[in-house]
Amino acid sequence: MKILVPIDGSPLSLAALRHAIALVREGLRAELVLANVQPPANLYEWMRSPDPDALGHIAEAAGQHALETAESLLRDAGLDATELLVTGDPAHALIELIESEGCDAVIMGSHGTSGLLSAFQGSVSQAMLHSSPVPVTLVKPAEPTETEAEEETTAEADEEGEATGA
Repeated sequence: MKILVPIDGSPLSLAALRHAIALVREGLRAELVLANVQPPANLYEWMRSPDPDALGHIAEAAGQHALETAESLLRDAGLDATELLVTGDPAHALIELIESEGCDAVIMGSHGTSGLLSAFQGSVSQAMLHSSPVPVTLVKPAEPTETEAEEETTAEADEEGEATGA
């Protein structure tokens, strides 16, 4: 089984990778395929640097940077993965990778927003749910533990006190 795990460098994409790693550790015989999709250069980027080679190097560097933490997680788990860096519309590029790499499933992060909100945001996970030819597992943000929620509330109160001079 091959599992595609899109990595954009966000904590949610890394949570999806942790989930995939946990499945493999629990006995799932799977090959992981990590993919970073860089969007094509926009008009502003072309105006600032009309050199396509320079823009390609920038996109490649950004993609490699996004994959660094994922590589570290894999090393710590003692696992290998195929790493791919592509350019294009994220949802379309991921669908193409599913087909070209022969993936059997996708595990990816999701912000867990409602359908209406995600439609306005152009959610890649929403597009994948509707267009993927293979099953898609969405890993949502973890609920904060009671201790984390208390720490966050305390930090917010401290910031508010500093802002008001209290």
